[in-house]
Amino acid sequence: MASLEINNISKRFGKVVALSRIDFHVEDGEFCVLLGPSGCGKSTLLEIIAGLIRQDQGTVFIDDRSVTNLSPRERDVAMVFQNYALYPHMTVAQNLGFGLRMRGVPKEMIGKRIMETARLLGITELLDRRPKELSGGQRQRVAMGRALVRRPNVFLLDEPLSNLDARLRVNVRLELKKLHKQIQTTTLYVTHDQVEAMTLGDKVIVMREGKVHQIDRPEIIYNKPADTFVATFIGSPMINLFKGIMTEQKGRFIIKTQDFHLEYVHGDLRFGNGELEIGVRPEDITVVREAERGLRAKVEVVTDVGAEKYIHTRLGSTSLTARAAKEDSFQLGETISLVIRPSRLHIFHDGRRI
Repeated sequence: MASLEINNISKRFGKVVALSRIDFHVEDGEFCVLLGPSGCGKSTLLEIIAGLIRQDQGTVFIDDRSVTNLSPRERDVAMVFQNYALYPHMTVAQNLGFGLRMRGVPKEMIGKRIMETARLLGITELLDRRPKELSGGQRQRVAMGRALVRRPNVFLLDEPLSNLDARLRVNVRLELKKLHKQIQTTTLYVTHDQVEAMTLGDKVIVMREGKVHQIDRPEIIYNKPADTFVATFIGSPMINLFKGIMTEQKGRFIIKTQDFHLEYVHGDLRFGNGELEIGVRPEDITVVREAERGLRAKVEVVTDVGAEKYIHTRLGSTSLTARAAKEDSFQLGETISLVIRPSRLHIFHDGRRI
């Protein structure tokens, strides 16, 4: 195992800036997730780390040693691709052992490594099959096994679960989490799926348009997003976000929006007057039946996801989504009361958290 450090990495393709001054550090044995929308530079960065493409500037360090001028073979990293990339004419065992054979590993050691990896991934009964005889989940496990069997310093995964159906993706995600706890290999995982990032990562790096917006533990990114992009990208349903004016009146901070106002009592902002963006997550809005309490909003849509319900409402020109208990019942067009928890507000100025 080894640590991974990315120092000031930039990459352009013609006039397109794919990566701009990327810096981060992955600890030895840490599971780090690169999260962001398609086209933000995640896969490009992974290929630079693997040595498949060359950066324009910056340095890649593995275990405090620069690997910038080393070939992919010399970097001792293993990569799992989105499309499995298995050799169709080889059995599972042959696919697992191919990389070791190319490196001249003794036959006895190859057989031992194949069996150890197959047991770890639960694919021992598949060793004599060919890829066309496997399900999508089985092929993905074989692809991961082919990388793991080498015992690499760094394990790189490029959206490995995106080709699986939703149910299988959940199962393989749990298997991957358990697997990492067993092998503790330094891992960099690329995804656009926020659920994967939040459930798998010890650390999450949120990217957009070739830049890093926030690096932190999943719970910190969710509870304290650095900017409005992170706030809206993380969380489902999306955070409620609306514009307001902050004024200070006798030590009290009042947020006035087009349709309602809130008193912010959680701390001293010392921001002064000015236009802000206010965010509040659906779970931080309580639906109450008492007409005299809260904000009066009209129910437009009710989304029932089984364990809970999400109530999509409108208050004047403002849309607000709130979470409700699964046993609660609502009628479309009904007027309900919403109570926002002031201590859970997310406040942004010029897009940045304050």
